[in-house]
Amino acid sequence: MNKAVYITTIEPNSGKSIVSLGLMQLLLGKAAKVGYFRPIIDDLKNGEIDNHINTVNTYFNLNLDFEDAYAFTRSDVITMKNNNQDDLIISKIIEKYKTIEERFDFILIEGTSFIGEGSIIEFDINILIAKNLGVPAIILASGFGKTMRELVGSMQMAYDSFRDKGVEVLSVIANKVQLENQRDVVNELEKNLPSEVIVNAIPLNPLLANASVREIVEELDATILFGESHINNQAGYFSVGAMQLRNYLTHLKENGLVITPGDRADIILGALQANISANYPSISGIVLTGGLVPEDSIIKLIEGLSDVVPIISVKEGTFSVTNRIGAIKSQIYAQNTQKIITLIKDFEKHVKVAALVERLITFETKGITPRMFQYNLLKTAKSNKKHIVLPEGIDERVLRATKQLVDLDVVEISILGDRKQIEEKIATLDIALDLNKISVINPRESVYFDSFAKTLFELRKHKNVNLAMAEDLMEDVSYFGTMMVYMGKADGMVSGAIHTTQHTIRPALQFIKTKPETSLVSSIFFMCLEDRVSVYGDCAINPNPTAEQLAEIAISSAMTSLSFGIEPKIAMLSYSSGTSGTGEDVERVRKATEIVKQRRPDLKVEGPIQYDAAVDMNVGKTKMPDSEVAGQANVFIFPDLNTGNNTYKAVQRETKALAIGPIIQGLNKPVNDLSRGCTIDDIFNTVIVTAIQAQGI
Repeated sequence: MNKAVYITTIEPNSGKSIVSLGLMQLLLGKAAKVGYFRPIIDDLKNGEIDNHINTVNTYFNLNLDFEDAYAFTRSDVITMKNNNQDDLIISKIIEKYKTIEERFDFILIEGTSFIGEGSIIEFDINILIAKNLGVPAIILASGFGKTMRELVGSMQMAYDSFRDKGVEVLSVIANKVQLENQRDVVNELEKNLPSEVIVNAIPLNPLLANASVREIVEELDATILFGESHINNQAGYFSVGAMQLRNYLTHLKENGLVITPGDRADIILGALQANISANYPSISGIVLTGGLVPEDSIIKLIEGLSDVVPIISVKEGTFSVTNRIGAIKSQIYAQNTQKIITLIKDFEKHVKVAALVERLITFETKGITPRMFQYNLLKTAKSNKKHIVLPEGIDERVLRATKQLVDLDVVEISILGDRKQIEEKIATLDIALDLNKISVINPRESVYFDSFAKTLFELRKHKNVNLAMAEDLMEDVSYFGTMMVYMGKADGMVSGAIHTTQHTIRPALQFIKTKPETSLVSSIFFMCLEDRVSVYGDCAINPNPTAEQLAEIAISSAMTSLSFGIEPKIAMLSYSSGTSGTGEDVERVRKATEIVKQRRPDLKVEGPIQYDAAVDMNVGKTKMPDSEVAGQANVFIFPDLNTGNNTYKAVQRETKALAIGPIIQGLNKPVNDLSRGCTIDDIFNTVIVTAIQAQGI
């Protein structure tokens, strides 16, 4: 189930805080613990903390440390993107988010602010983050200064961009629209967006745009003379006191800010008296210009008043100060509770909160992105560390992958081979692998050698294997490694970087054997595509499976998918879809599909079906309109090894997809094969998957 929502905008100064604060207030009424996360924050000066995080954390009293609430600063991201480290950016954001997710019932994620260097790429970054976190989005835009056509067009374009990348958009919110246009904005957006999108428009509230006295002090570098306890007063209106007092009093407005030269005692005292008078509006503060301050007698008079609004002094002249105050872009901050309360009330008044809560609660994440899948793999493997044996200890790729696994402390590793040769290899290749952190075993010199050979003899003597033959076989690293798994000296084995598939798998078939409920050993690949993870089977072991074997491959693949967090929707692939085709090959797939449905009626399966109908929703609806798999399949069962092996390699090479596997399924204990063309990453990922398989044994 979904546990988060991503709030994003398409421009600066859109008033994103109204959604963040309003939604946080709303969610806290529905969930016990709500967290807050900003993947990327603006750059900070030394000692500063992000204002957005501080405001939400302080006002709602969240139990969240500042360092936990964000992943990167803006300049960090720009530097990393310039160094082509996009994967590292997303990986760390996922890691930080998942850490918060463990602590809270729901997470409010706030996107970037489109301010400063790098803002031109922020829209795409926000889409990428939401996609990889697997969370729906709420899109916000400002209607201030835009025509209806411009506002609707920009929001429709933003919606299309998110949906095209696979991010579900729950709601769009047009902020800062004129009150008289609110209904028209909603109507126009509803005409141009799907009916399931919740459309809202929030009118412009002038009070929210005005600065507080505190912000004015910071902007003007002012000195606070009086009233510091009221420094967060909102300056709803400002006017210059340059006329005589009797005339100026008629210009005062509620929460007005008085700007006057510091020697105008009449204006100062008159404004203070008006503030406490029932016949005049209250004022928010007084700004004294020109570097002038009232004389001592006036100061003494003010000091005797029981309640004084903020009075601040600035060096600049009245004209300059007035212009600078008018140019301040007010921000929301933790101490300005008056503005926060106003924001939350506006959100609750103008947003369809009931409908939005319903969508948030009922939304289900569809699929999983490759980066999130890999994160989950690593986390799962670390949760219950297993011992994996790597027989090909002299191979450079194996040694480099071992180094990565040791550094992450994700599994225990044994490698097979001569220790001296391995030491020379890592020295020559300059691999900083500490062999004291792993186990290095030379099979012939191992204390287990004799017992392993005798065990193999007992297991295979009915096949005319004598003890001498068993000893010869046990010198083979594949046999020794497999026997380690069989005897419980290791939890799983990964081999095949040097050896053939047959060489790797044969010992496992001889004495580890298949699970009781399985008669067939098969394989799958996890295909990590750009925006999803698919399962391909069988692409490595069974050349021409029968209908019964295809059905078993499909069921095994579905179970493997479930064990790795992928809800299976199985496509039994063929060159025709549904009842449109005939021929022996199609009938075999059709029969296999029926067997799956009979044996496992709980599984979603479709076949025969063509690949395009299985993955493309439009094609799927056209060819098989009543199917719950067509257009959304994630487990693909190929009719034969020729088709499967070529397809996975073609997809891998043409799309640059990461193919994790082959993952062998059906054995009593996990033994997995590598391609002789495997990379370091292939070995790393296969070891992780093998460790997770061992957890489920």
